[in-house]
Amino acid sequence: MTDEPIELDQRRGLAAQKATSSRRLLTQVEANERALRERRDQLESHLIAAPAANWTEAAEKARYVIGLYAASLGSGDTQRHALVAAVLADFARLELDDPP
Repeated sequence: MTDEPIELDQRRGLAAQKATSSRRLLTQVEANERALRERRDQLESHLIAAPAANWTEAAEKARYVIGLYAASLGSGDTQRHALVAAVLADFARLELDDPP
């Protein structure tokens, strides 16, 4: 008898190893998605909790909402993607013109 552990994955066929690897990866992805959803919920609760104190904070909230909207657009909706980009560029330009 030996004290060294036996690596069972090495004793299985290639198909079984791939299936095990896929299951492990899927479990990690699902855990990451849950964590991301929790962090997103925390952020949204924080954004909702208090009104913006200035235009910069209001623009940050708007950027977040616009980002959610942009993510829902199809890749073929080029006009709305361009509109989103223009609005975000306006925010950036106006922030530079009017520092806090």
